[in-house]
This record gives sequence, C-alpha cells and structure tokens, in this order.
Amino acid sequence: MSEAYIVAAVRTAGGRKGGKVSGWHPVDLGGTIINALVDRTKCDPALIEDVIMGCVSQVGEQAINVARNAVLASKLPESVPGTSVDRQCGSSQQALHFAAQAVMSGAMDVVIASGVESMSRVPMGLSAALPAKNGFGNYKSPRLEERYPHIQFSQFMGAEMIAKKYDQTKDELDEFAINSHQKAIAATNSGAFKDEIVPIEITLPTGEKQMHTVDEGIRFDASLEGIKGVKLLQEGGRVTAATSSQICDGASGVMVVNERGLKALGVKPLARIVHMTVIGHDPVIMLEAPIPATLRALKKADMKIDDIDLYEVNEAFAPVPVAWLKETGGDPAKINVNGGAIALGHPLGGSGTKLMSTLVHALHKRKKKYGLQTMCEGGGLANVTIIEALH
Repeated sequence: MSEAYIVAAVRTAGGRKGGKVSGWHPVDLGGTIINALVDRTKCDPALIEDVIMGCVSQVGEQAINVARNAVLASKLPESVPGTSVDRQCGSSQQALHFAAQAVMSGAMDVVIASGVESMSRVPMGLSAALPAKNGFGNYKSPRLEERYPHIQFSQFMGAEMIAKKYDQTKDELDEFAINSHQKAIAATNSGAFKDEIVPIEITLPTGEKQMHTVDEGIRFDASLEGIKGVKLLQEGGRVTAATSSQICDGASGVMVVNERGLKALGVKPLARIVHMTVIGHDPVIMLEAPIPATLRALKKADMKIDDIDLYEVNEAFAPVPVAWLKETGGDPAKINVNGGAIALGHPLGGSGTKLMSTLVHALHKRKKKYGLQTMCEGGGLANVTIIEALH
C-alpha cells in the first residue's frame, strides 16, 4: 500500500462573529484555500483528482455541495470533482482521512482535503433549526427517542458533564483559557503562523481595504481576572464563554499525495500520515470520545504518548483537553503550543485541517518528529491523526 503525504497545509486567519471575515461568502473562502494549495505546490490544477471539504452547517450559502461550489469558484478546471463531508467538528479532519485513504489505496494520487465554515453567515445549528421552525421536523426519530428518551443532545451539557466527571474546578478551566490566549499571542508576535496563514483581502467599516493575517479572536489584553469574571453558562456549572471555543469564520486545507503524486508534482513532502482512527462513543456526554480514540490510535500505531512531540487537541471547551491530558498522561507542555480554539476560534467544519496546518508547521519550526491531532465531535465521535514531520 502506498504512503500518504501532506505537501501543503494552509488556513485563513480566523474572524470573529460578524467580524473581519464575515464579508466573505464561504464558497469563496473555500476557493481561496484551494488556490493557495495549488500555488504553494506549483501544481498543475488538472492533476487534482478530488476536493473533499468538511462543513457542518450545509444550508444556505453552504448548501448544494459547498466543496463542488468552491472548486467552481477556484482556479481548478471544471473537471475536478468535489464532495462535502459532515462529521460535525471533525468534518475536515475526516476529509483528510478520506483523502489519505484514497491516495494510499492508489485510487487517486493527488487530493485536496479542506474545510470551511462561515458561522457569521450560516449560524451554528441553522440546518436543524430552520426546517424545524418551518414544520419540516426534527433529526430525532422515534427509534432514536426510544433509545435516548427525553435527552436533548447538547455539547454544552456534555462539557459540564466532563468537568464534573473529572472533578475539574472552574479555576483550573480559567487557567487553561488564559494560557490559550497567552500562547496564541506569543505565536502571533513571533511569526509562528506566518507560513500557514493565507492572507485575504477584507474591507473595514471605514471602507479601507486590508489584508487579514491575524486571528481576530485573540484577546491581546486578556487577563486571568477578566476570564474569572465571565458568568457561568449555567447556574452551578463550571464552564463559561471564556473557557469555550470562539465562534469563528474561516477555511483551511491540505494537499495529500502518494509517491506517484510526489513524482508528478516534483515537491518535497512536509509530513507523512502515520495512523488514522475514528470512533463512536457516548453521545450524551458527547465530548469525551478523544480520550478512548487516542488510546486506541496509539495502540494501533504501536506508540506511546511519550513518543508524540506535539498534540493538537481541539479546545471546543476547556474540560475536553484538560481531561484528555489527565487520562492519556500527556505532557501539558506539548499541547496546543500555539494556542487553541479558545483564543483562535473554532470554525466548525474548517477546524480539522486548520489544526493539522498548525501542527505540521509547528513540528517543522520546532524541529520535532511526531504530532497527534484529535477532535471531539457532535454525536460522541472523535478522529485521531498521527503524523511524522519530514524535515
């Protein structure tokens, strides 16, 4: 079986809800990422055999196969197909897995895996709320209700359940959140994101044009006292908006090839995909799945957590990476070294390849070898990807 290599990895800088990136149609954001991957590799666009794009809210501007629409909004020829993937927050990480499986099997040689979400223009939950509001029903079927009676699946409740199960204090979660901002500030100021961010032109409220290159969610004036002062999401709980991921507009992507693809492109690979895992877990607590998924992935890859140099564990809510560190025995110094979604934002379907782009570039900048990425996902799912940086 062939190997799967990442030869380019890019993302846009995130935008706050209603902020700097909100003027961009998500299809054009996706097309811009596709173009950037082609430019980075100097690839003949006709060599790309598929575009697999993660997107959670596939409604409105993200409807009717956003991946294909992004292809048509890019410099790729019409002959390049595209398909959209929804594995909730892990959508574009799953897109990467599908792309890797395609090139490893030899069915394809050059595939783009990507993700996009404009949470300003397509609000979270719209794909369920809009039909329900207009009399077109709810996703929870009679048989699903029978198995999970009177349960409203909720990531917010899941975060509180994890905090309680693992006996996490609000102070512990607040500390994690301020650290996310501090790491993101340090990464931004040092230029750590420069190689992964694709500049995009935005229009300021004044009408002035500007290139957007800095993640808008980072609070450069963040303080522990300020984070501690944010009200709880529910009375008696432990999670606040400050210890949750930020709503975000953004897109990201990676180009994945096998040995034939490397030869056709004439490029050096950035990383090799070592292992991929996806599991289903308890859909009620929902966000705990990255823990057993990581343990399974390490076992299947015949590796230990200490073999991994850097981890990207999506900061959907602070309780998730805090519990993950405790249960896997991970080193806190290796997790989300450039900050995470609490500071940088979580553009849902765009986050999987966003985190992978950051992980690939961080491994290269730090001259490290192995990286592991995992995401908690709606429905009690989790993907895990282990990569080896090739220097």
